[in-house]
Amino acid sequence: MPSLAVVTTDLLADFEARGLIHDTTDRDAFAAALADGVVRVYVGFDPTSDCLHLGNFIGVLALRRMQLAGHQPIALVGGSTGMVGDPGGKSEERNLLDVDTLRSNVEGIRGVLSRFLDFSSNAPNAAILVNNYDWTAGVSALDFLRDVGKHVTVNQMMAKDSVRSRIESEHGISYTEFSYMLLQAFDFWWLYENMGCIAQMGGSDQWGNMTAGTDLIRRRSGGSAHVLTWPLLTRSDGAKFGKTADGALWLDADRTLPYELHQYFLRVSDDDIERMLLQLTLLPVSDVAEIIAEHQKDPAARYAQTRLADHATELIHDQAAVAGAKLAAAALFSDSPLTAAMAESLRGIVPETAVGVQVLSEDQNLVGLLVETGLCSSRSDARRKLGENQISVNRVKTSDEHLDPAALIDGRFVLLQRGKKARHLVEVT
Repeated sequence: MPSLAVVTTDLLADFEARGLIHDTTDRDAFAAALADGVVRVYVGFDPTSDCLHLGNFIGVLALRRMQLAGHQPIALVGGSTGMVGDPGGKSEERNLLDVDTLRSNVEGIRGVLSRFLDFSSNAPNAAILVNNYDWTAGVSALDFLRDVGKHVTVNQMMAKDSVRSRIESEHGISYTEFSYMLLQAFDFWWLYENMGCIAQMGGSDQWGNMTAGTDLIRRRSGGSAHVLTWPLLTRSDGAKFGKTADGALWLDADRTLPYELHQYFLRVSDDDIERMLLQLTLLPVSDVAEIIAEHQKDPAARYAQTRLADHATELIHDQAAVAGAKLAAAALFSDSPLTAAMAESLRGIVPETAVGVQVLSEDQNLVGLLVETGLCSSRSDARRKLGENQISVNRVKTSDEHLDPAALIDGRFVLLQRGKKARHLVEVT
């Protein structure tokens, strides 16, 4: 359960120092509201999956930063807007989701968010999870047009970058997606009226949708609300941060192994490392400055990347995940002798096969294991690879066609390897 221990800070100054402010509405008024008492602030999450990924993590941490500073976070899962689709940042219309899929996705996201935000304590700033389907499903089209549509001009909507860019694109924009801005504005108004929420945060591509909400609050309720956006999470080369050749990096160990996440952070470039430390960890800004100063003494040692990998992986999972990731890396890349703990840490990271103990008594048992594990296509291929010095047993090159039982780690495991990357963990049972 995340701690609700309050961290006193000038919150907007901290956001700015971390590079987390792209645009705000009246900043002085927002700062005054934050200084005056507990503010309810929301971030919306798109339920196109039952999990969140690294691209969502800034939003998750933004709510956590708010909660740690004593304010009350509201996580909005777009059960209704997910049925429409947001045109912002998209080149073409997305597939619309059915109710059952959306319901399943909302529950999955609830589970992820509960690892970062305290929803269950009795503290006055315990987090709140809402689903906008709850207040939009029963609204008729006539009511929506009367209560929301009349307050927003088409001129305003056409002026928003997210809409204009889609209209000018090859695919254009459907009326369904064109209406998304009104739905998001209605969400902000509803939260303002019914839950006293006066602030919304999100990525810079949401600015038009978010300010449509402040306009609706002003026109319909005569109230004032605040918006803060942060820059989209991209690498220095412009690519989306958190994307790999295999897709997104998920915040769930069943989707992306902690080892894979840890390794990803270890490979962050020096051009990106300071920003990632500031935005993807809860380390104080002063601590990040010290880490970068130490890193610059010997960039090749990748001290800052190691600190990022450790802190971010622990934040997303736990300390045991960090320890496991480091143990697996040691098993794969270090020169230290393999241990049973190292072998166990490789489960799920490299392919594995269980074999009976009788295999150890067979002639050319290593040849047979290389075929059974798929490291070699045939026994002749295995013998050829052994002769070419391409096979390693527990990271030690071998040309012997027989596996000595003494090579088993803890009497159970052996790590086979072909070439530099193809590995397989064998457990003898």
